[in-house]
Amino acid sequence: MSNINELTERVVKFRDERDWKQFHNLKDCALSLTLEATEVLEHFQWKNEKEVEEYVKTNKGDIAEEVCDVLSWVLILAHDLEIDLAESFEKKIRQNEGKYPIAKARGKSLKYNQL
Repeated sequence: MSNINELTERVVKFRDERDWKQFHNLKDCALSLTLEATEVLEHFQWKNEKEVEEYVKTNKGDIAEEVCDVLSWVLILAHDLEIDLAESFEKKIRQNEGKYPIAKARGKSLKYNQL
């Protein structure tokens, strides 16, 4: 599975085979996305840069699982909202390219309105 549509089909099939759509209202899906994202963050909480570097070496698989949980909720939300992720992503990245032109943004962490 390498494209967004295949990944979406897989996660929706998983959900539907278990009859879980009944629990997947948009609010709860968005909440679940947030909760899973915080589980990613937990891997890095209270660690300095060196500790993170060491931690990742032995826990990358656990982090990957959490990142995949986040992706699953993104795919489900996009599916249920009928959002074409590839199209929407391309549009968003073009907007960001306009907000953050290379000549102004390169090497800077400033928000677009501060460049």
